Amino acid sequence: MSPTTDHRRRLRLGVIAGAAVAAMTAGLFGAVSAQAAQGCQVDYEVTGEWPGGFIAAVEVTNLGDPVDGWSLEWTWPDGQRVTNMWNAEHTGSGETATAESRGYNKKVATGDTTAFGFTGSWSGENTDPTEFRLNGRLCDGTTGEPTETPTGGPQEWDNAMDQVADMEPSTNIGNTLDALGGETAWGNPMITEELLQTYKAEGYNSIRLPVTWDEFTGPAPDYTIAPERMERVAQVVDWALENDLQVMINLHHDSWMWLDELPNDHDNVLAKFESMWTQIAERFKDYPDALSFESNNEPQFVGKEGDAGDPYNEELNRAFYDIVRASGGNNTDRLLVLPTLNTNAAQERLDPLKAMIDSLNDDMVAATIHYYGFWPFSVNVAGFPTYEEQSQADLAGSFQRTHDTFVANGIPVIVGEWAILNYGVTGPEVVEYGEMLKFFEDLQFQAREYHFTTMIWDAIQFLNRNTLEWHDQYLQDRISSSWTTRSGATSFDRIYLEKAGTIGDVSQTLDLNGLEFEGLWDGDTQLVEGTDYTLSGDTLTFKAAALTRLAGDRAYGTNATIEARFSAGVPWRINIITFDQAVLSDATGTTSLTIPTQFNGDRIEQMEAHYADGSNAGPAEWTPYQESNVSWLPNYSGGTITVPASFVNAIRDGEPVTITYHFWGGDSVDYTVTKNGSTVTGTAS
Repeated sequence: MSPTTDHRRRLRLGVIAGAAVAAMTAGLFGAVSAQAAQGCQVDYEVTGEWPGGFIAAVEVTNLGDPVDGWSLEWTWPDGQRVTNMWNAEHTGSGETATAESRGYNKKVATGDTTAFGFTGSWSGENTDPTEFRLNGRLCDGTTGEPTETPTGGPQEWDNAMDQVADMEPSTNIGNTLDALGGETAWGNPMITEELLQTYKAEGYNSIRLPVTWDEFTGPAPDYTIAPERMERVAQVVDWALENDLQVMINLHHDSWMWLDELPNDHDNVLAKFESMWTQIAERFKDYPDALSFESNNEPQFVGKEGDAGDPYNEELNRAFYDIVRASGGNNTDRLLVLPTLNTNAAQERLDPLKAMIDSLNDDMVAATIHYYGFWPFSVNVAGFPTYEEQSQADLAGSFQRTHDTFVANGIPVIVGEWAILNYGVTGPEVVEYGEMLKFFEDLQFQAREYHFTTMIWDAIQFLNRNTLEWHDQYLQDRISSSWTTRSGATSFDRIYLEKAGTIGDVSQTLDLNGLEFEGLWDGDTQLVEGTDYTLSGDTLTFKAAALTRLAGDRAYGTNATIEARFSAGVPWRINIITFDQAVLSDATGTTSLTIPTQFNGDRIEQMEAHYADGSNAGPAEWTPYQESNVSWLPNYSGGTITVPASFVNAIRDGEPVTITYHFWGGDSVDYTVTKNGSTVTGTAS
């Protein structure tokens, strides 16, 4: 079955926390009194399972005296293995699994709980462990004294590279404390401790907490930050740290609200920036190292594009660095994160930041970039509706340049934001779903290869903050799986079958990503190679008889979903879809146009627009293929296509425009749009 957190097994055992045998624990733990009574409880839960793999969460509650360093050991009953672990270090081998505390979670007070998770492999059975040993002592539900006093202890992070590595994986809590008009102004609920606990339980090790300060800042010359704002940020930071999440705070939308005027109002802007960071640094200077600071978000400067903006970016980064380091306390060696201009990964943007960081001679500094993919692919414009070679090359080039400039020279990199631009859960897909999955998988694979920490941009489109559940569990399963392993795919996640047409064989190409193909499944039923499909090299052919069976009565839309399973990762879903050519009707509007549409099971791939003379029509004058959501907005459930005002305003008055809607099923439908003054009309061809 496919991995899903709907499939859960939970095992709770009483365990005893005693000292480990000296051979196991030398140098691992801080001092624990030889007379300290130790005892705890383990909650072991399989949160997702699929053929050959599973995800598990483990919680350890300390019932005895405080623990300063821990090691939890168990034996696999059926040959399972840990493939990756977070919030603990896996040091076991073979049938023995061992989870050892990290520096930030080694201390567990009486009554407190520490948690970690892992992905594992299995074959045959996936039976839960029957007993655990904590610090070498059998878990039998009683309390007692440790047999020896462990000595030594793990160090705090010695450098930025180690700390940044421990932040992976990470997420933004976007459009909340950075929202203009207040924390809930952009539609999100207030951040709660339960939200942070949810992220932690789902395997995240850190959060990026974007904060916009301007609306809560007083006038010159003091630029005093309102105490209620500072304390609200501190409350969220406290919750994160208490739940073993590293947290990074910044100046966020301030970057375009007023910081971008640095070239034109230099002294006032710089004074405000310095005042803000002076106050923030003072408030948090005694916080533990798990709190880090980011200079500002996506720095940009009015009238100073390209190389002309780099000196201003460096000036802000240096001012930020000097203020924080001089503020004392733990700020003297706190992790500080510096952005490139626009957080761009072009070489000409990377080099100035590299030179600046080198000049600081400080091993607690990291660089940050953002990456939302090759722009035409990420917004579906200019004829890039799929994750094709140019999109793949853009990612590969951006990440390799960034690695070679920074990581290869001992400077860690945080991809502070990544996703698909304009991705949401309520509107139509901007990028086709399967093509987005391929991009996500490739990005996280390359991030692992180059040792980047990635912070997905989540502004509620991934985790529903009202219910604390994922909007799309399958998508999240693929994201979390890609923290540790690759997943396979095929050349497309859809097979379109004409409703009245004769069904024939359909071939796709396997994207193995270094894995082995293990077959196709329709629910719990495995398809038969040679009868239902054939495999020749990397060509996978679905046989006509199997497709006919799967299509059933051939109602419009998805008739069946097939899983292609591989030796690791999350299965790839292929939707069997019945369709006919879409039918568009005439329409009239003013500032925009809403076209009644019978989609008949199909969906739009891209939109092309021309004037009668063949020239391009629409906001993107440089290409005939106009941008999704800007020039075309389908509503598949409502049966309409909207031609937005942004497109109508961009076309010439009185000159008919031929719009061609290209559909994924292979059809193209022409439609004529004409603007005459305050009226716009649409005519079906």
